Amino acid sequence: MLSLVVRSVFLCVLAIASMQFLTVESAAEPAQNPVIWADVPDVAVIRVGDTYYMSSTTMHMSPGLPIMKSKDLVNWELLGYAYDTLADNEKLRLENGANAYGAGSWASSLRYHEGKFYVSTFSSTSGRTHIFVTDDIEACEWEEISFEPSLHDHSLVFDDDGKLYMLYGGGSLRLVELNEDLSGIKEGGFDQVVIERAERVATDDAMLHAEGTQALKVDGKYYIMNICWPRGGMRTQIVHRADSIKGPYEGRMVLQDKGVAQGCLIDTPEGDWYAVLFQDNGAVGRSPWLVPVRWEDGWPVLGVEGKAPMVLDIEDRETGLSNLVASDSFDRKPGSDLPLAWQWNHNPDDRFWSIGERKGHLRLTVGRKDDSVLQSRNILTQRAFGPTSSAVVKVDARGMTEGGRAGLIALQRNFGSIGFEVKDGERYVVMSGSDSGDSVALERIPMKSDEVYLRIDCDFRDRKDEARFYYSFNGRSWKSIGEPVEMRYTLPHFMGYRFGLYHYSDVSVGGHADFDFYKVDDIILGDDS
Repeated sequence: MLSLVVRSVFLCVLAIASMQFLTVESAAEPAQNPVIWADVPDVAVIRVGDTYYMSSTTMHMSPGLPIMKSKDLVNWELLGYAYDTLADNEKLRLENGANAYGAGSWASSLRYHEGKFYVSTFSSTSGRTHIFVTDDIEACEWEEISFEPSLHDHSLVFDDDGKLYMLYGGGSLRLVELNEDLSGIKEGGFDQVVIERAERVATDDAMLHAEGTQALKVDGKYYIMNICWPRGGMRTQIVHRADSIKGPYEGRMVLQDKGVAQGCLIDTPEGDWYAVLFQDNGAVGRSPWLVPVRWEDGWPVLGVEGKAPMVLDIEDRETGLSNLVASDSFDRKPGSDLPLAWQWNHNPDDRFWSIGERKGHLRLTVGRKDDSVLQSRNILTQRAFGPTSSAVVKVDARGMTEGGRAGLIALQRNFGSIGFEVKDGERYVVMSGSDSGDSVALERIPMKSDEVYLRIDCDFRDRKDEARFYYSFNGRSWKSIGEPVEMRYTLPHFMGYRFGLYHYSDVSVGGHADFDFYKVDDIILGDDS
């Protein structure tokens, strides 16, 4: 499904361009689900004219709250992010053993109202509800409003009478009126539970109570989309409707298939309707699905004969992930922006990374001592993606000091990494794995060279969810190292696997590692596709 612009030797590619996006024009074929085979969860979508905009969740990553656009609901381009950093505290700085894995900011609400765009989210890490406002969504220059408390899985509602609300909660859904300037909950305003135990329309025994609220008004009625998870079942889509945002509401279950659920309803300029939802897609993360919708007696009917189809009746002339992932030669002037595909794991410390300090390289400098890669600052990440994906980097270790570790990681709680290590003045290439957050060296090879090529291949086909690790001295002949890692999506991290570039030390500070390039591909070793 996913193919690249170029499949030739990566050094030639990187000499031609500083970045390569995974998009190519192709002969028209039917679009297929998932429409994005990568971690793009908690989708919220609006349409303005003939253009669709989508927000999603990247939690503890910085910058965060990605904003995308599309002309067909299938191919999405990343425009930017609503914020550079969500907050500044110990968890987001990975200090004193604290972290924001699985936290940060969660499900967002996206709105267009009277010429302005609004995207809002909430955070247990900051303890606040955050609203970002702009009149030019494609420029992605947002002004922030925030207030306490943090309103879980909310949906922002601009009602016809000019009043502003947020509908939020888990299980029972509460509607609160906001101040006209969105600065907080209005004192003395409407504040009531309007849907009691919303999951009851699907089950009386829920493992996960109703959440993931997305509100929409269609033909004079208010529709509230939520999910629940019946015990022993799967993620299930439910919907409630009412003539007033305040209720009373009636509800029903509208989709229970393959765990495809949570998202919103959207119409096309031609009058067709779809639900943009997601599926728990193994280690790659939560992947967006597009499900056709028809209307019967004022209710949305999702799917085809009750099923979420694998193939869609939409012509698709593109393949790939556009700029959601990108190769990078790091051949830019100092101070240049990173490509949008890059996000830092937690808040970066800008004093200890650079591009152009050494021409054509990303330099990561150790600014403090850390005992674990998961607690180290300045891991620069991009999504891994399916069905297969590969990342290659070239690392120069000449600036590394005692205890330094630098290389490439398949990042999640159960991670696998490959990289240089300096121990007792000697250099090694080490492959390490973890099934609990603690790193275990699985193979260590003495290394005389100052430079090495590192590679991680990820295979997500049929939920294989396996990562393999390789090194090379010329970028063409690869040697396997260590053991394959069984990639697993874990709730403590709550995110699909990412490729990451890291450098940390538990012994000394001040050393640096230089990364010559980052090359991403959908071809893995031994793959004949």
